[in-house]
Amino acid sequence: MIQQKTYFCNLEEFLSSSPQSFQFIHINLENQSNQAGAINSSDLSSGLGKCTNLSNLTLYLGSKQIGDKGAQGIGFGLGKCTNLQNLTLYLGSNQIGAIGASDLGSHLGKCTNLSNLTLNLIGNQIGDQGVSGLSFCLGKLFNLQNLTLDLGCNQIGDEGILGLSSGIGKCTYLSNLTLYLGSNYLGDVSASSLGSGLGKCTNLSNLTLNLSGNQIGKIGGSSLSSGLGKCINLQNLTLNLTGNQIGDEGVSSLGSVLENFTNLSNLTLSLIGNQISDIGASILSSGLGKCTNFSNLTLDLSYNQIGVISTSDLCSVLEKCTNLSNLTLNLSGSQIGGQGASGLGYCLGKCTHLSNLVLDLAEIYMGDQGTLDLVQGLGKCTNLSNLTLYLSGNQIGDVAASGLGYILGKFTNLSNLKLYLEENEINQPQQLNLKCFKLKRLVDLKINY
Repeated sequence: MIQQKTYFCNLEEFLSSSPQSFQFIHINLENQSNQAGAINSSDLSSGLGKCTNLSNLTLYLGSKQIGDKGAQGIGFGLGKCTNLQNLTLYLGSNQIGAIGASDLGSHLGKCTNLSNLTLNLIGNQIGDQGVSGLSFCLGKLFNLQNLTLDLGCNQIGDEGILGLSSGIGKCTYLSNLTLYLGSNYLGDVSASSLGSGLGKCTNLSNLTLNLSGNQIGKIGGSSLSSGLGKCINLQNLTLNLTGNQIGDEGVSSLGSVLENFTNLSNLTLSLIGNQISDIGASILSSGLGKCTNFSNLTLDLSYNQIGVISTSDLCSVLEKCTNLSNLTLNLSGSQIGGQGASGLGYCLGKCTHLSNLVLDLAEIYMGDQGTLDLVQGLGKCTNLSNLTLYLSGNQIGDVAASGLGYILGKFTNLSNLKLYLEENEINQPQQLNLKCFKLKRLVDLKINY
């Protein structure tokens, strides 16, 4: 008799069951000791190999020191589960190297019925050779529609990404792809390879790509953007390039291809610390202005060299996004000052459909007048129900704090308000507190000084 679904949190319990009778299995061994996990990886492999009717498997086995031998064994067992359609495999922080990852990939390539695959190998040491071997299997999984790969912190460089990009490029039926490749050794060659591979996945509707903490420069940023521009069916895009060096040229290329995404409704761009100036930010804004169907936008341009000019360009774009209901904007550590903050408040006041706003303007030195102008403008967003303002390190004094409270007191529809005002010059916060407490619909209030 085929059993539908079973949950196991103990290896011995799983091994003593009847694996061949299961279609759905969830195995979580993360609460077992490291020693037990390492010793019994071969037993787990044997048990998995008996699950011949299995269609859905979730296996959590993080931080168990299984090494190459354990990964090889698990792969060997999974290779016998040829009916698998959905597989979620968490093997993070397990001292898996190139040999283990390659063998795991070789066996996964036998699971040709897979349509959904999530593989987490974060914090191992698979390197270029391992990711190349692992990627080889992707070319055999022609039915994949949803793929999530977490290969962060794995000592991967250009050679490995070349193989990964080739494998992904063969998965032409993919509609949802999530790639975490942060904190590796990716440079311009890697970014160009990824762009080439992703450009072949023209059926993608949802893409999350985390390349933070690498060494991608302007050439790589441009090539990656060019490839992404071919994914014209994207509806949701999350791109994290934090801590690279794409500069104005790279971000300009990204802005230029955004106009291809006419169906885009949700966009998250994280470009922290990328040596971007007004020139690049303005071109990015121009591209954003052609994606007027946004309902959710998260844009993090903090700790770049952005000033008043590009902030003004961004403002004019946001005014056109009439469907925008959720906005997160981070310009902390930029050079926009009080003038930029005033202009930002004015333009955001025209975004009357906003219901949720998170605005981080920490350390831009906006001063009292810039603060008051900003919040005065936000007061025109009459549909705001959730507001979070990060205004620390801005030379805000008691007069501005009192005025801030007076203006916020008119936000009659607010239900959640969070203010972060650390490292300012506020010595008498009572007036601000009292006026915020008078908001009739307020459910949650948090003010940090």
